[in-house]
Amino acid sequence: MKTNYKVAYDKEWEKLKEKNPKDIVDKLDVLYCSDKKQFTVTFLNEEYILDYNYETIYKKDSKVPLNIGASIMILNYLTFSNTYINTSNKWVSLKEIPNGGALFYPAFYKSSILELINKFGSNCESFSQCSNKIGGIPAGFADKSFVFKVLPKISICIAVWEGDDEISPNCTILFDHSIQYLVHIETVIALGGYLADTLINMNL
Repeated sequence: MKTNYKVAYDKEWEKLKEKNPKDIVDKLDVLYCSDKKQFTVTFLNEEYILDYNYETIYKKDSKVPLNIGASIMILNYLTFSNTYINTSNKWVSLKEIPNGGALFYPAFYKSSILELINKFGSNCESFSQCSNKIGGIPAGFADKSFVFKVLPKISICIAVWEGDDEISPNCTILFDHSIQYLVHIETVIALGGYLADTLINMNL
């Protein structure tokens, strides 16, 4: 029996094969090699190959397979939007994203934002070091904040306020407003969670 992840993975590949690769390249800032039937997509500062023939996704330089959860996120990025979308440069919380953002926010806060607070709320320097490792660009607010290009047209900002004896630490995860047109709401949540987990689990 297929897992839910495998069912979703297979469905996304089916959707991808129904689309014109040129349209995807034009809309989403990815590369496509027609001879090899392969897309190249940058995901969190690393290049990945999506191979049509084998329905596999792996890191370009090492050929290490990408885990299925992250693979579904990339596939959804390539299949979701039917129009050309520009980034808006307007940051919003998950609560402000339509089609379920407010509903899912409490669980997202607990699983991702609170974990970031626990990890970096008293150590912004560690947050900076981890962020720099995956190509984070300083955003210039809070005690430390960075913008991460998670996918070519999807950026996520994480900001941390360091706590002290009087003030509790805090953190927020913000999305470019355009993300709602680029991926499904479940993928929005998954991308935010994946970025948070990547930072939290990083070894310095």
